[in-house]
Amino acid sequence: MGSANNNKWSETAMLVIDMQKEFVDPAMSSPAFLAGGEKIIPAVAEAVELARKRGIFVVWVVREHDPDGRDVELFRRHLYSGGKGPAMKGSKGAEMADGLVVKEEDYKVVKTRFSSFFATNLDSVLKTSGIKNLVVVGVQTPNCVRQTVFDAVALDYEKVTVIVDATAGANQEIHLSNIRDMKNIGVEAPTVEAWSRYV
Repeated sequence: MGSANNNKWSETAMLVIDMQKEFVDPAMSSPAFLAGGEKIIPAVAEAVELARKRGIFVVWVVREHDPDGRDVELFRRHLYSGGKGPAMKGSKGAEMADGLVVKEEDYKVVKTRFSSFFATNLDSVLKTSGIKNLVVVGVQTPNCVRQTVFDAVALDYEKVTVIVDATAGANQEIHLSNIRDMKNIGVEAPTVEAWSRYV
């Protein structure tokens, strides 16, 4: 099964989660900023580049919220008022971090909850594109990355991989304990460098 390289990678998609200025660019001075997210930008860019070389389908999963916060989780709604709030649709904060570019052949999914699958068409787009395996990069490990990964396993994707140094949490302890939980449900967690050697 999948003996030819191009055949194998054609069944894989990379999900790049929430790598937006709001979350990873300190210049935004956002309450949603994650220092660990800023540090992984080069690794995420490298992983995306590698995915493109392999012909992997790249999917950018982003948050874009209503200016009034009507589509935000209840616990976050207090952050939205007067048309201001994190990752508002059309805002600078909702843009991809510098160095990360959504290309024409890629796909973009807008989510309003932690999981990339919750109330989105992501599963449908992946399944109808023949995708069986997922590689996940982005932020942040305990929330959007973890929830997406657990849902991917629940939705029977055959192989789910989280690139350990192209994902991040608030600190290394939180990050690694969540990686451990994901490994316990059959998820692989190589470094970008190790993943680059996968054939």
